[in-house]
Amino acid sequence: MAESSDSVSVDMETIYLGGKEHIVRTGHGPVSVIVYGDPDKPALLTYPDVALNYMSCFQGLFFCPEAASLLLHNFCIYHISPPGHELGAAAICPDDTLPSVDELADQILEVLNHFRLGAVMFMGVTAGAYILTLFAMKYRDRVLGLILISPLCKAPSWTEWLCNKVMSNLLYYYGMCGLLKEFLLHRYFSKEVRGGADVPESDIVQACSRLLDERQSINVLRFLQAINRRPDITDGLKKLRCWTLIFVGENSPFHSEALHMTAKLDRRYSALVEVQACGSVVTEEQPHAMLVPMEYFLMGYGLYRPSQLGGSPRSPLSPTCISPELLSPESMGVKLKPIKTRVHHNTCSNTPVLEGHVTTP
Repeated sequence: MAESSDSVSVDMETIYLGGKEHIVRTGHGPVSVIVYGDPDKPALLTYPDVALNYMSCFQGLFFCPEAASLLLHNFCIYHISPPGHELGAAAICPDDTLPSVDELADQILEVLNHFRLGAVMFMGVTAGAYILTLFAMKYRDRVLGLILISPLCKAPSWTEWLCNKVMSNLLYYYGMCGLLKEFLLHRYFSKEVRGGADVPESDIVQACSRLLDERQSINVLRFLQAINRRPDITDGLKKLRCWTLIFVGENSPFHSEALHMTAKLDRRYSALVEVQACGSVVTEEQPHAMLVPMEYFLMGYGLYRPSQLGGSPRSPLSPTCISPELLSPESMGVKLKPIKTRVHHNTCSNTPVLEGHVTTP
């Protein structure tokens, strides 16, 4: 049933690896928010994909030392979980009203108001990216910028709709069974890390699979149903005036959707990064590929990685490794251009070098 419209944090606050959980009650049900960092800093709010939470969707990115020095140095992080996706969540009552994607976006507004946040930087993955994009269209003055990973913007294709219906039936009748997890892992990761008959699953896939076992089936089903009923928001993309950085794995099932979205956004405010040999959840599968583009994206806001922490060999951020083209005002956020990840090695140092394109590790 719908909750009171007042946003309040209940007394139940749990510590997660230095972060604190707040349960914010909204007009469309309670929302779990994990807060990391200094609340006096600008806010970065994250939203994960279906059946994931911050642990299974953003841990890989935020556990990178380079990402920690860039993001935690500049932001206070607010990890929102879709309803019932937080760690230890109870099953939502089946009789409760199923929220629409518009109502999920409205929940975010209540979260921002609860924490007294103004304009916020957003980062979302696939379904979460759709919710945040919808929010940006509805509440433009509350958005500093968007970092979207394998985003959605169109209504489901017949293929996606059918796949989601199969997953919904599996959730309803069998719960988080092995076949359902295969569907979800295919949605998240490339074949290279999912493994096969002769190749074992990677550690990140095994960890994600274990975390999926902790999800309440009814909670995942409700979010999946909401996303499967989403409308096409393509027409509103041209009206967005916040800077938008899009990442997509070239092996993601939503690769064409990300290209479509990029084509519809105003090119003055958007950039695309295609990550080679990667699935949808770039934040987990290839988080280092995000570091250089994010650094230059955030430079447009006057945000930098602290100088006392040098660039690692996998993230060549020192000035000697960056081509003059990428140091231009245009590439530092005044005007973003489409870019694609590509590896090139310096013959002297054998380290990746940026030459007009952003390198992957």
